[in-house]
Parts: sequence; structure tokens; C-alpha cells
Amino acid sequence: MSQPELNKKAPNFSLPATGEQDLSLSDFKDKNLVIYFYPKDNTPGCTTEGQNFRDLYQEFKSHDTEILGVSRDSVRVHENFKKKHEFPFDLLSDKEEEMCIAYDVIKLKKMYGKEYMGIERSTFLIDKQGKLRQEWRKVKVKGHADEVLEAVKSL
Repeated sequence: MSQPELNKKAPNFSLPATGEQDLSLSDFKDKNLVIYFYPKDNTPGCTTEGQNFRDLYQEFKSHDTEILGVSRDSVRVHENFKKKHEFPFDLLSDKEEEMCIAYDVIKLKKMYGKEYMGIERSTFLIDKQGKLRQEWRKVKVKGHADEVLEAVKSL
């Protein structure tokens, strides 16, 4: 499976999102874009990660940067998650794993001795020209949003 390459065009996407819309990479021309993939809405780590990006959202915006969260949850579940935690950014529903596969974030995982294919927490920073500038894989939530913000500031 091919991985997206740094300093090359980021993989395109078009997916249903919160706010009754479909979003594509082209919708973010002339903006930097942070895309964070997470396993599941309403779980502790995923909630904390979203809250961390929420709390820094205005600072990201001040650097011409938009944020998108992506998981396999339905738009309906995303809408509730977004509302409950007051996320100011949209969440994309990748039920068919098209975007997850394009960004190579579906990995073999283990929980309670069982193996399954799931989303590996990963974040991608795309610049205003649509090029992938930085990626974080196997993300640990603590301090991650701050680290991504520092990378945005250095663009």
C-alpha cells in the first residue's frame, strides 16, 4: 500500500461531513489544512484529541489553517459528537475507508487479545498549495495539538 509522500500533492478526498455538506481537498485552496484521523467518536482519547484541537482552533485560524477530523463513524454520530464537545471544525465520515486507505491509516491493531483492522491515530499537515508538509503517525494525544500548531507556524 502506498503512503502519501511529503512535499508532494496530498491525496484528494470527497466525503460527507457535518453540516450537511460534502468536503473535498479543493475546498481548502489558499488555506493550510490539518487532517486528523482518529478511531472512534465518544471514546476518551478521541474526545481529548478533538477538545485539544478545539481549544487551539482560533490560533490555527489566525495562521490560515482549517482543521478536519476523520473517522469511520456516520455523519449522524459525528453531528452529536461535534455538538456535545462544541467542535468549531467539521468531521468527515469515511465509512468506506476510502480516505483512510489513501492516507494509509488503516492498520492491524490488537485489543484484549483480538486483532482487527482499525484507524491508527494520525495527523497530516497540508499547505496552501495542497502539498503534504508533515505527518504524524501513531499519535499520542497529550501535547499533540500543540506540536501540530508549532508546525503550522513554521510554514
